[in-house]
Amino acid sequence: MVKNDELTVSRRKFVKGSFAGAVATAGVLGGASMFGCSPSEEGGETTAPESAEEAASMPAPNALPEDTITWCQCNVNCGGNCVFQWHSQDGKVTYMETDNTGDDENFQARACLRGRSMRRWLNSSERLLYPMKRVGKRGSGEFEQITWDEALDLLHDKLQYTIDTWGNEAIYRIYATGMYSTTGNPSKRFLNCIGGCVDQLYDYSTHMLQAIMPFMYGTQFSPYDNVHASSFSEAEANSDLVVMFGNSPAETRMGGINAVWDFAKVREAVQSRGGKIVNIDYRLNETSSGHPEEWLPIRTGTDAALCAALIHEFIADGKTDEDFLSTYCVGWNEDTMPEGSKGKNLSYYDYIMGTGYDKVEKTPEWAAPITQIPADTIRALAADLENAEAPFVVQGWGPQRHTNGEEACRAICMVPIALGKIGLPGTNTGQREAEPPIYLVGSIPGADENGPVTQGCSILIPVYQWLNVVDHGTEMGVKKGGIVDPAGELDDNDGMLHTNIHFIWNYAGNCITNQHGDANKVYDVLNSISDDDLFIMTWDTVMTDSAKYSDLILPDAMRSEQMNMQTQGYAEYYAGVTVGNPAQEAPGECRSSYDVLADLAERFDMRDAFTNGGMTHDDWVKYLYENNFSEAYGIEMPTWDEILEQGVFKLPVDPSVGLKAFRDDPEANALGTPSGKIEIYSEQLAALNDEWELEYEDEPIQPLPIFNPGFHGYGSVTDEYPLYCTGFHHKSRTHSSYGFIRELEQVARQQLWINPMDAEARGIANGDQVIVTSPAGQIKIEAKVTSRIVPGTIAVPQGSWRKADMEGDRIDEGGCVNTLSVYHPTPYAKGNGPAHSMIAEVAKA
Repeated sequence: MVKNDELTVSRRKFVKGSFAGAVATAGVLGGASMFGCSPSEEGGETTAPESAEEAASMPAPNALPEDTITWCQCNVNCGGNCVFQWHSQDGKVTYMETDNTGDDENFQARACLRGRSMRRWLNSSERLLYPMKRVGKRGSGEFEQITWDEALDLLHDKLQYTIDTWGNEAIYRIYATGMYSTTGNPSKRFLNCIGGCVDQLYDYSTHMLQAIMPFMYGTQFSPYDNVHASSFSEAEANSDLVVMFGNSPAETRMGGINAVWDFAKVREAVQSRGGKIVNIDYRLNETSSGHPEEWLPIRTGTDAALCAALIHEFIADGKTDEDFLSTYCVGWNEDTMPEGSKGKNLSYYDYIMGTGYDKVEKTPEWAAPITQIPADTIRALAADLENAEAPFVVQGWGPQRHTNGEEACRAICMVPIALGKIGLPGTNTGQREAEPPIYLVGSIPGADENGPVTQGCSILIPVYQWLNVVDHGTEMGVKKGGIVDPAGELDDNDGMLHTNIHFIWNYAGNCITNQHGDANKVYDVLNSISDDDLFIMTWDTVMTDSAKYSDLILPDAMRSEQMNMQTQGYAEYYAGVTVGNPAQEAPGECRSSYDVLADLAERFDMRDAFTNGGMTHDDWVKYLYENNFSEAYGIEMPTWDEILEQGVFKLPVDPSVGLKAFRDDPEANALGTPSGKIEIYSEQLAALNDEWELEYEDEPIQPLPIFNPGFHGYGSVTDEYPLYCTGFHHKSRTHSSYGFIRELEQVARQQLWINPMDAEARGIANGDQVIVTSPAGQIKIEAKVTSRIVPGTIAVPQGSWRKADMEGDRIDEGGCVNTLSVYHPTPYAKGNGPAHSMIAEVAKA
């Protein structure tokens, strides 16, 4: 077991030894090179000695202050949770080292460059320091400072007023991921103490995947496991072909034991076996930027068309695995269709071969003008897939964030399914690479198993639907709006919500405006509602754009300013825990959320219930660590005293093969679908299309993974908006986290990607300021003219902070992509498909 003092104390000895060594060499280097002008005890400057003898006779300078080293992690949502070692002097963080524990340099959770800028966030002059109450219009950013007592009295009164007037169903805990920690957000527990709230369903990262994939791979499906996907370590060991759809870990998962490092090893291993990597993307992304031969350019939003053409070639070449498809699947051809759907040409085979509903054969020639990939190139990729012994087909989460994403994510999975290359060594299911199956510690429970805090409300709202529920929630329900009501709380109202949302609880999130669709519409809707009918509370560390729309802002202490504990990230394929003490005191009047909520709970006479009989925040950290899950995994973890001393505990996780158990024994390990098999055609989805009241009649719920252009997808450009526009994750930000740090803005600027052909036609040169206009709004942004993006498509890095005069021209000079995205939920998931499905025009500013 590695001890913390074995790793870090030696640095102090090094500093002192280096100083002594420098004095010893002063005669060689010259005294001035060592001493120069140094501070005197009185605060003035001393004169440099003129000789080594004079230097030796001078009194010793003040001793260098001792470092205090504490541990923490990068707690924002890239999926990494990379490890920090804070160095503090006199109670203030001075700099940060990252993980250097262990002997193997391949097993260090080292922070990426944006994570290493966390010190600038921690000690930023833009930190929120005091509670504040809104005094201007929503979005104006006009607030006045109030005391904590005033803030908690106001919060108590507004919560009580909401409950008394509309009930707990009117309170919504909005989706937020700006703070990950086992004790980082006890809001759920507090809200359950006062009767509960409507909560969030799905998430912005995998909205369509979470909603639609259970109909194909079963109700147990999760995009966050190693059951329905294979690990990159499995590809490293056994794959001979990796085909990636919209997957760029070099931009999204950049840490030391993160997916980018895993993929680098995959590339080396696959290529050493004579295999190849194919990265399908509308951009030459950062993952393939040094390997352009891997890039297969595609028009954004057309992945399902490419998949259909590939599978057409598998059929034409006789390479589909018919035994696998008949044994493990429903809906591949007429023989495998459900009984009630036979004889109607509804199978996937009929769709591909042109005998299905649209009577169009999905040949490479059909797909070429849609995808911008030549037909011969499609055939060559099909041949590579057919000839591979262990093809690893993997998608990122970008393809499903289109308005046709509910079909696209399933269509990508059809590529390995059609070949029968699932559940075998070196293969994958078409999902993003697997995530670790082991989490060693839990978090503060939202409810007690046998205690006073119980789940108060079970109604769930798709995260992208909150704006509609604020605006017209009583017109929405289970069959009209995708609301989930597992306990039947809405049965007395025909499945419809009883009320709109009247209170938004926003902790560490920027999804009110910046990270939500159609930010201009959000402004209009929120400002159309009276202050008596809507109250928004935001709890954060800096003034985000979402915070400007709040009625009350509370200043949060950061994880590094209190005892903290967190597991490994969900995108890092290992298991671990990091525990650290505060690296510095919180500035101003910032307080930990737990301590504040304990005080708020007291105003509801619920302090004892919330604190579980008086437990402090630090008591919870120790309790959660000592009641870990290590026994279930047969793991021996350090004691509490040992983890406090060493800071970090890590262990590797074995490779995994997605759906291996199902492949090995499909009866004993049946999937959670009606048939227990992979359902290519879903009778459930077909029934829902008939039963639900769909918002847009021309956008049905599709039972098959077809190519559907989607709203503002392929074929929707016009003379006014002739370009397809999409967002992508930027390496300088984790969503919008880190988005205010100027040093990151300078080294990785917010730039519109535009192909030289499109730029030349508009008189735009690299570095020009341009105006991008969509049906939803306008942004001003610098142009990056590059052949690394396909013609006809422009791209805006997502997460940049909005800077718009909403009472003026509304042009967003911060370049936030959600100023351009139209608010248009997808048919079944009610998700954020327009995040990557936009149409636009660009003009020189």
